[in-house]
Amino acid sequence: MNRWMRGRRGFTLIELMIVVAIVGILAVLAIYGVRKYLANAKTAEARNSLGQIAKDAATAYEKESMGSTVLTPGTAAAFSRALCAAATKGVPNAGSANVSGKKWQSSTAEWNVDAPTNAGFACLKFSMDAPQYYWYNYTVQGSSNPNDSFTALAHGDLNGDGTFSTFSMTGAINANYALNLAPNMYESSPEE
Repeated sequence: MNRWMRGRRGFTLIELMIVVAIVGILAVLAIYGVRKYLANAKTAEARNSLGQIAKDAATAYEKESMGSTVLTPGTAAAFSRALCAAATKGVPNAGSANVSGKKWQSSTAEWNVDAPTNAGFACLKFSMDAPQYYWYNYTVQGSSNPNDSFTALAHGDLNGDGTFSTFSMTGAINANYALNLAPNMYESSPEE
């Protein structure tokens, strides 16, 4: 081997610059992917919670809620399915400002504020033990007739920039008095 070949064992400046550029591009892509992953992990709370609220609303609707009086022979009870009444307050009770750019640890009392009247989240038997990124609410239009409906809502600001994301899930009573749930959840600015 001659002297010229022994001296060419290193990398050229151009080769090093290409490697640095490739590493930089991969780092940018990794940062974007991690941010996207974290945002999806946080929005999963709203999606999962609203899905559970919708299932709980369907279960509560199917439960017969007849009076406790004894039926006399030859009589029938009235049709007794109804949607849970609306929550009087969302959780957290003070509104969505409490979850703007932060998490809120709700109390059992917040979820059960309507327990005396068996309405809202107490009727649905829904609550969250873990800290939450979103403000939740449950509203109802009517209760037991065709086209009566409910809406479950999650409202939050993950990064605290004042732009809120909204998720909602709806269900409605059809002409056969069955409760139909929306096939998809509505999402507005989900990563905000």
